Amino acid sequence: MELPATTTEHVHADVTPPAGVDITGTPPKLAILPVHNRDNPTAEDWKTGEWVNGTTARLLIGPDGGAVTLTPGDYRVYVSVDPPGSENIVRMSGYLGIT
Repeated sequence: MELPATTTEHVHADVTPPAGVDITGTPPKLAILPVHNRDNPTAEDWKTGEWVNGTTARLLIGPDGGAVTLTPGDYRVYVSVDPPGSENIVRMSGYLGIT
C-alpha cells in the first residue's frame, strides 16, 4: 500500500489465528518501522489498534489524530496478538510506502 504523508486513515493487517483460538478478546497491537530498521519492534513501537471483523486489525495513522504520523519512506507493518494461553503472536504483515 502506498499513502501520502498528509492522509489520516486506517492501516489494516489481516491476522490468521491458530486453529480454535479466539483472538478477539484482546485488542491487537501494531508497529510500523522503517524498512532499514531490521530490529524487532520494541515496547515503545507498539500502538493499540482495534478489530474490524475478528481477523483484521486496524490502526489510525496520520497527522490528524493518528496513533503515529509517518514521514515519507518505506515501512514494515507488524501486528501482535496475545490470545489466552501461552502464545503471543507477532507477525510482519506487510509493507507501507509513504510519499
